[in-house]
Amino acid sequence: MYGGVGLGKTHLMHAIAHEIKKRNPERRVIYLSAEKFMYHFIKALRFKDTVSFKEQFRTVDVLMIDDVQFISGKDSTQEEFFHTFNALVDQNRQLIISADKSPQDLEGIEERMRSRLGWGLVADIHPLNYELRLSILQAKEEKLQVNISQGVLEFLAHKITSNVRELEGALNRISAYSSLVGKEITLDMTQEVLRDLLRSSQRKVNIEQIQKKVSEHFNVKMSDMSSARRSRTIARPRQIAMYLSKNLTSRSLPEIGRRFGNRDHTTVIHAVKKVEELRNTDVSFDEDVELLIRMLEI
Repeated sequence: MYGGVGLGKTHLMHAIAHEIKKRNPERRVIYLSAEKFMYHFIKALRFKDTVSFKEQFRTVDVLMIDDVQFISGKDSTQEEFFHTFNALVDQNRQLIISADKSPQDLEGIEERMRSRLGWGLVADIHPLNYELRLSILQAKEEKLQVNISQGVLEFLAHKITSNVRELEGALNRISAYSSLVGKEITLDMTQEVLRDLLRSSQRKVNIEQIQKKVSEHFNVKMSDMSSARRSRTIARPRQIAMYLSKNLTSRSLPEIGRRFGNRDHTTVIHAVKKVEELRNTDVSFDEDVELLIRMLEI
């Protein structure tokens, strides 16, 4: 298994180990980090006890090594791991290994070892999508027993996309701050408390990003942004996306129109005026647009 930091590789390794023992209690399973593997190997060399080391690791039913990239550049440890790997495979035993990169992208690992790591099932642990990030935040909110508005949760789910640790850490920070100062958790407070974290994900927004975010928010297809469909459920999000494109990018009205299905610039002007009117008269609508702006702002 490979994937970036904080995506749950170690949790998955633990879950797999527990499930193996649950199904077959008699199976011998060893789980340890590559760092610990290296430590045990060096210790065995120091005390001239490599026989015991080999017996320990080459006779198990399942060997699980976490963060194998740690042995990058460690030639003697790689050599021992290589022989341990071969010995277990020859006995039809199982190896489960995690890393931060795919086998072929691991630097400092010998080619013969990278080749073997790619023999079996290689699973790419992808970053979380928006829906999963939001559900994690909702579960964490319930566990913390704090009251956080849906808008704040959606804002965090949109803005913090790197990993679960940062996501949960952000929720812990605003919850602790709210409890400390005795203030309600609002979007303004959230941005102030997390300004350092949010700054790291700042970027210049473009029309495609606006279309994607609006589509996700209103649960419409990305293709609807440029389609000829005029139903209100499609037209209103499209108008909002045009309004945001006008206010958050430096693109001209004709160019914005072209990006929305080759529409005339007068259509964009109408959309901008309509959204401005609704923001002034409909509080719920205004909050929706404000949330989108905060999700997209530089």
